Amino acid sequence: MRNLVSVAVLALDKKQLRALLAVAIGVLLLAGIVAIYCWRAGRLERSQDKAIQAAARRYGVEPALVKAVVWRESKFNPKARGRAGEIGLMQIQEDAAREWASAERLNNFNHEQCVDPATNTLAGTYYLRKMLRRYASTDNPVPYALADYNAGRVNVLKWKTGMAATNSAAFIEQIGFPGTREYVRSVLERCEYYKAQIPAYR
Repeated sequence: MRNLVSVAVLALDKKQLRALLAVAIGVLLLAGIVAIYCWRAGRLERSQDKAIQAAARRYGVEPALVKAVVWRESKFNPKARGRAGEIGLMQIQEDAAREWASAERLNNFNHEQCVDPATNTLAGTYYLRKMLRRYASTDNPVPYALADYNAGRVNVLKWKTGMAATNSAAFIEQIGFPGTREYVRSVLERCEYYKAQIPAYR
């Protein structure tokens, strides 16, 4: 067998050997780039765990859900800014931030403070808990809360009719904005992904 391999190698000329070597080096470089990307992505994904866990504990919200919202809203970038003035990890609007600050009796609160990951996740999780409680009479309040978080209560009330009033699966199908429907589905899917990694995210 060794002789056959030797013969095959000898049969290749220098040009072919160089080409094979170039391909091998290319494959190794690509594998290295992919490994570095995966490592960095994983590190980024864990970068806000402390703030997420603290907010989830404080307001009694599933940490995997909070993390999934952070993933969708900002991809874990605390400096993210939205077109409508949203700030930070959970893309908090000023009215929602001020409502949280008032509930927590924080004096001299400024919306810009939501750039801070801890402040942002506290305000966002407080607001998310409010949405979850709003739809507590449904079979699963999470899709309703996410749709509300993304598109507002007025739109949710338009879609929350018939079976969709209490049946979350029917509600998702009835969401009138394709972008919001995709938002809800993607956050639910990501939430399940993070739940599978618990207790790491508790």
